[in-house]
Amino acid sequence: MHLVIDGYGGDIDKMWDEDLVRDFLYDYPDSLDMTRITEPNVLRYEATKSEDSGVSGFVIIAESHISIHTFPRKDYINIDIFSCQPFNHERALEDVTEMFGLTEVKTWLLDRGLEWLDERQGLAEAQEQRAVLEAGGSGSHFD
Repeated sequence: MHLVIDGYGGDIDKMWDEDLVRDFLYDYPDSLDMTRITEPNVLRYEATKSEDSGVSGFVIIAESHISIHTFPRKDYINIDIFSCQPFNHERALEDVTEMFGLTEVKTWLLDRGLEWLDERQGLAEAQEQRAVLEAGGSGSHFD
């Protein structure tokens, strides 16, 4: 499942707030019952064209990733929540809308991982990876 959010009319101060973006990326996976496996990476970008400046951040989760890109001078933010595990996308949209004070949103919900003939297989694999990570292992070949 991949929730794509384009948000408009938000709180410009919040869009510039690197700590807010970092805290969201750190805390939000837990609220969706997902497993954060990296610290959030958040950067402020000052572009040559002022309106392209903003804050970008992402966090890798066992189930995939969450990313945010803000463009305060364009009054625009985009957020992706991508997970092989189903999640409450309506609640996620409400949470993001409230957090950034968005007045208008456009969303798309995409199904990903369609190669699995059995959806239960994909969910079982995600749950197995989560258990390994929660037990203290990385489950990756990049230790």
